[in-house]
Amino acid sequence: MDDGVTNVEPDRILIADDHPLVRDGLRTVIAARFERAEIVEAGSLDETIALLDENGEYDLVLLDVNMPGTGGTAGLERLRKLFPALPIVMISAGADRALVTAALATGAAGFIPKSLRREGIAEALSTVLAGDIYVPAEYDQSGDSEEIREIWARVEQLSPQQRIVLGQIVAGKLNKQIAYELNISMTTVKAHVSAVLGKLGVVSRTQAAVAAGKIGFVPPSPNG
Repeated sequence: MDDGVTNVEPDRILIADDHPLVRDGLRTVIAARFERAEIVEAGSLDETIALLDENGEYDLVLLDVNMPGTGGTAGLERLRKLFPALPIVMISAGADRALVTAALATGAAGFIPKSLRREGIAEALSTVLAGDIYVPAEYDQSGDSEEIREIWARVEQLSPQQRIVLGQIVAGKLNKQIAYELNISMTTVKAHVSAVLGKLGVVSRTQAAVAAGKIGFVPPSPNG
């Protein structure tokens, strides 16, 4: 990342990780970089939510990908629903491009591998606190993170029924099959498909499926 990142001083940061040694290591990095910041720790997702409910005025949350009782982006999704304005950075002992992509698509402000050197972690935190998104260089290719956020913003404009229809499109279903499975008329299906394409800014079902694939879109169940 750019070494000239503005050093924004946070008031409070929450470290959510079930491993005390990891929390201690992150606390050391944060304390060295942001001397005035209050650092709060949580060892589980439920404890994290309780702390945020008690006093949600945090500048940043560092959330472990593999917290007990949750995995992948499930914990992030839960926190994003409860605290949509809160910047959350995912931290992980290991990561692949799909996981980083899914985290960004779900609204993470960044993704930090625990293997990153201390100065790298400090720079990553400064980047996020300055309002930017941090992605490890090996995953930040061709502006993908920006494209993912744009696609996700468009998907969020879809109604629940349109999201289900998008899922059917991704599955390769024809209009007749969608009408049968959702128990709606062909006219309604065509209207939904047209709305989906329009809101996603694409002109074909194939393009819609490709866009959905890029963010790891998981449609709601047709049965609720």
